[in-house]
Amino acid sequence: MRESVVQAAVWRAKWTLSSWTLLGILGWCCPYALHASTPELRFCSAPAYHQFDFWIGDWDVFEEGGSVEEAHATVTRVQDGCGLRELYDGADGSSGESLSMYDPAIAGWQQTWVSNHGQIVVIHGNLQGQSMVLSGTDHGPASQRLVRGVWKPEKNGIRETAERSSDGGKTWTPWFDLSFRPHVSSR
Repeated sequence: MRESVVQAAVWRAKWTLSSWTLLGILGWCCPYALHASTPELRFCSAPAYHQFDFWIGDWDVFEEGGSVEEAHATVTRVQDGCGLRELYDGADGSSGESLSMYDPAIAGWQQTWVSNHGQIVVIHGNLQGQSMVLSGTDHGPASQRLVRGVWKPEKNGIRETAERSSDGGKTWTPWFDLSFRPHVSSR
């Protein structure tokens, strides 16, 4: 009987040591295994959500052909890559912000711009070739106009042009022509 008690004690000691070793190993490896085995949900991973990614960056903004910086703009991904946010700070004190997102319900892009001058611009559109083309309405403090804008990648950055119509689209006049160039820090 003494021999069976000793064997039982040895067995319990081995079992306890093995249990603690196993728990230690599981505690170390399982969080990694569980994390690795859980698929990451990416709601906006389809290629259409990334058609406007060429605009992402930290930009110095100039009138096309100009050498005087008109503004600084930063365009970043937001909401886990589902949209883009533009922060625009003009050298003249003007500022604005836009949110852009691909909308699968309309199979197109939507952008909403708001400024510190009370302006709201809501535009929709699609990638056409290499350019993003959006059009809609400029709800200014005094009037409402049709607008259309084009963002086009160029060798040294992005060119954004826009035009407006006050007669329902019969005639169009240039609104602005901007060159977004990679930001150069002033060191």
